[in-house]
Amino acid sequence: MGKPQKVKDIFMKTITYLGSGFSLLFLTITMIFIFSNGFGLISFGLFTGDYHAKYYAGRPASVECEGCEVTDELKGYYSSVYGIALYDDFDRAGNVVIKVSYVHENSPLLNMLDTNNPNQSISLKVDDVVTRVAFFDQPSALTRNGASMMIQSMDQSTEIRELTFSTLGGGIRGSLITTLYLIGMSLALALPIGILTAIYFSEFAPVNRLTNLLRSFIETLTGVPSIIYGLLGITLFIPITVRLNLSQGANLFAGAMTMAVILLPVVIRTTEETLKSIPNSYRHASLALGANYTQTVKKVVLPNALPGIMTATFLAVGRIIGESAALIFVLGTAVKDTVRVNESSTTLAVHIWTVMTDEPSNIELASSIAFIILIIVLILNIGVKYMSYLINKKLRGVV
Repeated sequence: MGKPQKVKDIFMKTITYLGSGFSLLFLTITMIFIFSNGFGLISFGLFTGDYHAKYYAGRPASVECEGCEVTDELKGYYSSVYGIALYDDFDRAGNVVIKVSYVHENSPLLNMLDTNNPNQSISLKVDDVVTRVAFFDQPSALTRNGASMMIQSMDQSTEIRELTFSTLGGGIRGSLITTLYLIGMSLALALPIGILTAIYFSEFAPVNRLTNLLRSFIETLTGVPSIIYGLLGITLFIPITVRLNLSQGANLFAGAMTMAVILLPVVIRTTEETLKSIPNSYRHASLALGANYTQTVKKVVLPNALPGIMTATFLAVGRIIGESAALIFVLGTAVKDTVRVNESSTTLAVHIWTVMTDEPSNIELASSIAFIILIIVLILNIGVKYMSYLINKKLRGVV
């Protein structure tokens, strides 16, 4: 090897190492930022809880709690007058709240008159969030004053005029369910069309200007910004679902169709390249044994291409999880706790956009959701590599 070639190789390796190093550096910085800001909010309740808190307002039916003195040590501050213990905490979005840690069995707060519906009774429960306690004889006790001041005000009052409380809220259950629905519906539309198209291009289509032009169009679609697909969805797919009486506006059907269009170029190109990588000797051997070409493709080519098709599938899943621009148009930005396929809702990525547009932006919750998305994508990548390894191992007969 001559000296000019060695210099060229060293230069190319340096560029490669620098590029890889910068990519790793920026990825590490991003992960550290997301982890440091969002990991503290990760909990089981974040996955299973509603995003919207349910608010209640009640007035105690009696004034005092008889026999509510306790000797056990309770979390936070305890009012023997009303038989309730409160403590300072944070909700799932990272905001300061006052939560209930204990309610005595004789507490008047277990039997309150609903101020919005006098014919209905409501009760305070452990883990509820107390937002305001209004009195007849003194100023209201609010969250910003802390649990200690709220308990002190309750002990000094003769009667509570109204107690406002809510469930915790701040969960991402609705967005998580929407994401899973969107993955299933989008793949159900995109995979059959994409894989069959790739099989036709790779195995049956003649090599001519028309097929080359179609391939160029597909490659061009890969680089189209996703927000353009969002415009396609809002002008085509939403009106279709409305005309078919499937919905009255943005909905999951339109979101799935839009995502299917976005995924088709990725699925087609990845699957076609996988099919082309199968050695022609496999096809020749099958044809020599008497199989026709359709049987060869079905029994020989496709099984050997399965790892690559799985890769295309998991790439599609990752794209669905991370997509936001197009879905803001066709799926909406309203976070829903009850998910219906004919209504608007948000995916995890759009949920990030929603909380970051609040005033002020909720960086902690956005970081938590981003951390969850990164973990899901990491698991998908590891999973597809492992399953591809198992499939290749089985095909080679080394099981």
